[in-house]
Amino acid sequence: MKNRMKINVLKRAKEVLDIETKAIQALKPRLKDNFRQALDLILKAKGRVVVSGMGKTGIIAQKLSATLASTGTPSLFLHSAEAIHGDLGRVTADDVVIVLSNSGEGDEIKQLLPILKKIGSKVIALTGNKNSTLAKYSDCLLDVAVKKEACPLGLAPTASTTATLAMCDALAVCLLELKGFKEKDFAFFHPGGSLGKRLLLKVEDIMRTAKAHPIVREEEKISEVLVKITNARAGSATVVDRQGRLSGIFTDGDLRRHLEKDPNLSLRRVKEVMTRNPITVSPKMLAAEAMRILKDKKIDELPVVDKNGRPVGLLDVQDLLKVGLV
Repeated sequence: MKNRMKINVLKRAKEVLDIETKAIQALKPRLKDNFRQALDLILKAKGRVVVSGMGKTGIIAQKLSATLASTGTPSLFLHSAEAIHGDLGRVTADDVVIVLSNSGEGDEIKQLLPILKKIGSKVIALTGNKNSTLAKYSDCLLDVAVKKEACPLGLAPTASTTATLAMCDALAVCLLELKGFKEKDFAFFHPGGSLGKRLLLKVEDIMRTAKAHPIVREEEKISEVLVKITNARAGSATVVDRQGRLSGIFTDGDLRRHLEKDPNLSLRRVKEVMTRNPITVSPKMLAAEAMRILKDKKIDELPVVDKNGRPVGLLDVQDLLKVGLV
């Protein structure tokens, strides 16, 4: 405990960040034709990008594979140890294999490389040892060497994994841009994320229909309308004319406003108290745009109508809450 008290943790933390920052900055002068070559190999590959590594570097390899897959480059992670015990069957001659290893001399890596050559895959090496076995077997070498680790013992991978991760990100971002990968493409691969929902989810995907969407005629009594709203567990009813076109909406707000003035409200016709010409949305409209309308107009429900003005659904703010758009 006494030794711990002698350590200036803030000073040491800043030193760690300085070491790792310098490790990343040192990569810039090494970005030459070899980096272009690596991108070219990946872009020309007919198969996938297989990323392999061991230990802490293997975790960086998993991150690279995940980043590639989510940004338009089909990829899988291949654990170097598992590879030499059967998983090499996942690799084909059409694939490009990116191997990450700081030393470039791990036993698993050295056993893996000759087989990759026999398969016919192109190999891109990210290593801190330009004279390693990995470097010699590679078709393209990216030097990620660091002067020293942030670990005072020089043992735990720290600056080396940070530098490797940064180089991996540089590859992934450049590939993304070279492929013309756009926000809508990103959303396509992330349908469960907030961006995917904003760019892909349409009103028709979440609107209430059938029994969950109470549609009433203008001549119906408020008492009848309230029963239909209750049965549908909705917050409003869509009102239609004799031709089945939207003429209004009857909401909980309409009920409260008129109930205060008219104790016999339940006997009146809904057309007398409904909100006429309500704001509507199309089923093809993005749900995010419908959400903006609800917020701007400070309302809770939107009738959904087709091109002929006939109601096909009801969008409630609660529906947007359920899918995480609010």
